[in-house]
Amino acid sequence: MERSTDPELACPVAPVVDIVFSRWTTPILWALHEYGRQRFVELERRLANITPKVLTQRLRQLERDGLITRTYYAEVPPRVEYEITDLGASLGPIFAHLATWADTGLKEVEQARRTYDAGQ
Repeated sequence: MERSTDPELACPVAPVVDIVFSRWTTPILWALHEYGRQRFVELERRLANITPKVLTQRLRQLERDGLITRTYYAEVPPRVEYEITDLGASLGPIFAHLATWADTGLKEVEQARRTYDAGQ
């Protein structure tokens, strides 16, 4: 039997992982899901180590993917707000499951690493 080298065929969730779990994407979606509509500076404060350039890039990609919306208000000074879409919010149960898993799973991973490293 021939195996596919295309990760999308080998693992059907690979494209989802690429979209949702890339660096900074998950924290941005989590923040918008947990705290609702936010301005750029609010997101920047919540995600302390992200640079403005990277935040801008991630927000544009999430908007392009349909996971968030960007609303521009023609005021002085101009105001822009970001909000998670229904599509983005539909990832909430996945994040909840991962948070539940993290409560116990990460402890077990850490223990497994210690055991492995001790045997090396």
